[in-house]
Amino acid sequence: MISGKQEQMVAGRTVLGAGLVALMALAAALPAASQVEVMERGSSNMDVLGHVPLGPRLSISDMDVEQELHRPFAYVGRMQYGPVGPKGLDIVSIADPEHPEVLYRWRIEDQDLHTGTGGMDVKHFKWNDRYYVVQSLQFGQGGPNSDMGAVVLDVTGLPDASTVREVARIREPDLPGGFHNIFVYKHSNMNVYLVATVSGPFAAVYDLGAVVEHGTMTRVAEIPVPPQDGSAGSRRGYHDFYLGYHPDTGTDRFYGGGTGGYYVYDVTDLANPSLLTQIVGVSGVRGGHTFTPTPDGNFAVAETEYRYAPLRIFDLRPGLNGEVSAIRRPVAAWTANWENLVHNHEVRWPYVFVSGYLDGLVVFNMMDPTNPITVGHYDTYLGPPNTDRYPVFNGTFGVDVRNADGLIVVSDMSTGLWTFRMEGFQGWNGENWGMPNVSSAQDWDNGPTGVPRVTTDDQ
Repeated sequence: MISGKQEQMVAGRTVLGAGLVALMALAAALPAASQVEVMERGSSNMDVLGHVPLGPRLSISDMDVEQELHRPFAYVGRMQYGPVGPKGLDIVSIADPEHPEVLYRWRIEDQDLHTGTGGMDVKHFKWNDRYYVVQSLQFGQGGPNSDMGAVVLDVTGLPDASTVREVARIREPDLPGGFHNIFVYKHSNMNVYLVATVSGPFAAVYDLGAVVEHGTMTRVAEIPVPPQDGSAGSRRGYHDFYLGYHPDTGTDRFYGGGTGGYYVYDVTDLANPSLLTQIVGVSGVRGGHTFTPTPDGNFAVAETEYRYAPLRIFDLRPGLNGEVSAIRRPVAAWTANWENLVHNHEVRWPYVFVSGYLDGLVVFNMMDPTNPITVGHYDTYLGPPNTDRYPVFNGTFGVDVRNADGLIVVSDMSTGLWTFRMEGFQGWNGENWGMPNVSSAQDWDNGPTGVPRVTTDDQ
């Protein structure tokens, strides 16, 4: 057994054809009264391509898809929820989206000795012509590796699973409990950074180039949560975050949801993050969860993790322009089903792709941010709600979109990995919509779109 039990496996294939999709008339411009009823299994414009089960109920967490078509791989976190479930990572080939198959499984060694959740968030990156995946991990203090936040695997040789190797384990001895969420960002300075949720009042930043080349695991920066009334002593500052380049101002920006609300920082100089605006004092929001801006940075979609909570849409401009000290009211709200809870989301303006727990994959259009309209959906989980204190905690967990061809991939906590196409959505480039070409997808070779390039004449 090598460091981190590694299992190579090709799973049985399950293909779901169009016959599983319930026929239903749908048009993007329909008024709210005619929007999709999420009681249906799926809308007629959402084609189910493929599905592969991955394991026991409630053992599947977040996922990530490589953006380059010649690297058709999805990465899926594996967790233990309750008494069962593995702790690690699955790598799935989506070379044929109708027949996804498991290529490789990484598991932490001595599974039974490790307490806690295990694998949560997962992201890939490229550095010096090699490809890597980062799997965040959370282990309890009753077992080994409680200080381990993430494992880094070299996946350059895929689809040959025998070439996958572990290259680093990122640890935080002073902040045990692991990394709950992570984001990997190609900064305008051309370095690649891992930003992680830790058990402290800040997001921790690591230089991934230094990690894989030199084994340097120390934090290079911290992005704080501004203190709010009642927030002192909070064990976790942030829950989730997003980083993106803002071409209009030539700045790198951090968008974080955490204690008290949501925060936007200028992180062009990572050593000196500067707070640009904050969303606090919002009715019904004691803490922020997922927080994603539109490509131009003018609006943001914000999630709060409790039952019945909708996604709120905020206009960031009054705060960014200095008109108000804090933003306190959304301009709109959207939900798939008010009785449940929507979860993670990916913005490909004007569309927002949502992993909606019990309501599955749902897509809405926010071309008019004050009037978001549901345009498609498919329910990946038809089982019962949870029986514990989180009854809506089941179903679709993670979602990602491949910009090159519009492939939609989701992870379902109990049913596995699913691939979809939405009618009329054949890929995304922000410039085709009059927007900056900015999303969670990173350009590993060139860096953020809009960054001034140094030419020979400039030197």
